[in-house]
Amino acid sequence: MSDTLVINEIYLSLQGESTFAGLPCIFVRLTACNLRCSYCDTAYAFTEGKKKSLTEVRVEVNRLAEPFRRERNGYRLPLVELTGGEPLLQKNSLPLMKMLCDDDFTVLLETSGAHDIGQVDSRVRRIMDLKCPSSGEVERNRWENLKFLKPGDEIKFVIGTLEDYEWMKESIDKNKLDKICPLLVSWVHPLSTQQQDESLKRVPAGQTPISRQDLAEMIIADALPVRFQVQMHKVIWPPEQRGV
Repeated sequence: MSDTLVINEIYLSLQGESTFAGLPCIFVRLTACNLRCSYCDTAYAFTEGKKKSLTEVRVEVNRLAEPFRRERNGYRLPLVELTGGEPLLQKNSLPLMKMLCDDDFTVLLETSGAHDIGQVDSRVRRIMDLKCPSSGEVERNRWENLKFLKPGDEIKFVIGTLEDYEWMKESIDKNKLDKICPLLVSWVHPLSTQQQDESLKRVPAGQTPISRQDLAEMIIADALPVRFQVQMHKVIWPPEQRGV
């Protein structure tokens, strides 16, 4: 098997989401995704990218990390996150994550939840989506992944409609998700003109949009065991800006 990956971009920025939000993070964005969620803001990663060897990626990550060389609360900065696209579509993402863990990085994996996470190195912090109805991809959730999650992992819900919210509540209760790992809730940030892509799914007919404020207030009223998050990078930089 070739030791290459198709890479869309590698850059240093701040982690914008998850329980690590605000910390310096090197993002390794892999090309390709087999889902077309209605709210996807990185459609450019569906096809754009260049082949790089695992060694080239590793060298670039270590180059970007060179100025830091310090730890915070037991983990090395900067963090390293594999994102996409969908990283697990490319099987060489698995040895890359192992290499980066061996280099003593705290490695995060952002994954759609539609692929097997069981082969991912146990040292990796997996941030796994559970796709809600408005995504258009709710049927792609791989529920058997839940048994592989550990307390250091995170489950993320992206909420754009009232139907999403009710589906999330039911999923948390039915599967006792709050007993597994931290739960993240993001509001669907409207796509800019540059981010819209014809290949994205449409929000199913009959669903009722929810505002960010209403979502936050409903979480409080229902005492849900979740962490509401704002995509920090979209507050700091224009939502369509790449490399941030």
